[in-house]
Amino acid sequence: MTGADAEEPTQGSAPGVSRQAALPGMPTPLYPASPSRLLAWLDCPRRYRMQYLDRPRPQARPQRAHTSVGITTHNVLRDFWDLPPGRRTPDGVAELVRSSWIDVGFRDPEQSAAWRLRVRDAVVDYLRGADRERQPVGIERSVALRTESIAVTGRVDRLDDRDGELVVVDYKTGRQVPTEEDARTSLPLALYAAGAARTFRRECVRVELHHVPSGTQVAHVHTAESISSKIDEAESIATDLRRVDAEFADLGVESPSFPPRPSPLCTWCDFRAHCAEGQRMGPEKSDWAGLEDRSDVGAEPGWARGE
Repeated sequence: MTGADAEEPTQGSAPGVSRQAALPGMPTPLYPASPSRLLAWLDCPRRYRMQYLDRPRPQARPQRAHTSVGITTHNVLRDFWDLPPGRRTPDGVAELVRSSWIDVGFRDPEQSAAWRLRVRDAVVDYLRGADRERQPVGIERSVALRTESIAVTGRVDRLDDRDGELVVVDYKTGRQVPTEEDARTSLPLALYAAGAARTFRRECVRVELHHVPSGTQVAHVHTAESISSKIDEAESIATDLRRVDAEFADLGVESPSFPPRPSPLCTWCDFRAHCAEGQRMGPEKSDWAGLEDRSDVGAEPGWARGE
């Protein structure tokens, strides 16, 4: 769950694929899912179909610059904790940024170089507030959650031990600064906490969003009831996905269950070239548009991490 979600098996992945009938009396198999898969369905059923079900998968557009920036930032924050404590310095961060830099999607070499320095400075400033001697419990740690109907897997950006309790830390690199409400309502964060608690058999109720560009950190402390409510939400979405996945296996792209959900985000969609409705939402954003200063930030991904 991402940080970057672990890839789960796809059910009904191609039209004409027969589904093995369950034997009488056998329980229904658990639906394998990730937070990204669940949220993709809520964002746009057509994009969900193209991303998870269509085979061959439609070709996605080339990676944009903001995705390169986001992936680099996450990779540096992952590899930082592998450094010996004596090398967890600004110079150590600068070397990680240099060696991890993804030079894809930028307008020109000058823009790429400027953003490499910008990422270096942002990560150095963010890590100034970290206890560099205390090793996290997990970095991009896989966790799993099983209920009577779903099996959710994913990777948490960072798991901390705070006074004997586990804390989920999720890095954010977009220009929109997250709020406490974002932490409270996030389905992925709640599933991460539930998965970490069950994986480690330890209490995990605090979830945090760390916005690297600004250094802002917001948190929410879940209750057993709020975690249970989020698990119920995931199970409800998975019930819909089990149905539409099976329908796709029978009908393929002729299935009526995958309509587009046009919005301003269509101008950023990786599968826009395959969706006429999305193309009508406006011209496609440039490869580097996510790095530019604009007033309509709410309609843009910023430097979000690509999946």
